[in-house]
Amino acid sequence: MKYELTSITMKTPSGIILYRIKALKSFGDVKVGDLGGWIQGYHNLSQENNAWVYGNAQAHGNARVYGNALVCYNAQVYGNAQVYGNAQVCDNARVYGNAQAYGNAQVYNDALVYDNAQVYGNAQVYDNALVYGNARVYGNAQAYGNAQVYNDAWVCDNARVYNDARVCDNAWVYGNARVYGDARIYGDARIYGNAWVFDNARVYGNARVYGNARIYGDERIHNKALIS
Repeated sequence: MKYELTSITMKTPSGIILYRIKALKSFGDVKVGDLGGWIQGYHNLSQENNAWVYGNAQAHGNARVYGNALVCYNAQVYGNAQVYGNAQVCDNARVYGNAQAYGNAQVYNDALVYDNAQVYGNAQVYDNALVYGNARVYGNAQAYGNAQVYNDAWVCDNARVYNDARVCDNAWVYGNARVYGDARIYGDARIYGNAWVFDNARVYGNARVYGNARIYGDERIHNKALIS
């Protein structure tokens, strides 16, 4: 065993009793005797590899933290969520429901990842961003600011979604695309290449925006439009 539950306890607002953990051996940057964060039971944190819950962070419910994953500061992982690989969930971030963060993914600041959403690869979700539903954020993609990615939307490759932008339904944003401001991408729309969609622009339906296209202001691109 690499850690044990101590007799130090706390109760969550929902009444769940959590136990502070203590390292029984040194691994990663954890030293024998170090106190870690809070978990409900041994099922929440693997005894193998370098996975750890630090500080005031919590893992409870049926959540699992394993591999070399780290949950830090005030972050919480709960429900049926899984955090594994080299993923990190830090600051005040939450990963819950059936959500997963894995690979080298980072979820931090006040970001939320929940429902059946997945964040993986080298993706980053931070600030106040929300990723939920069946959404996927992966590759080297980033969602930040007050961005939301939800329903069955995908954001991947080197794409960025930020400010107050929304990507939802079955929309995809990929390549080196940027979606920001108050832009909305939805329906079965695709934004890719080096395209930018920003301000109050809307792209939806089966529209495709790609190449070096710039869609902005109050533009509306929809149906089967091809803009490059």
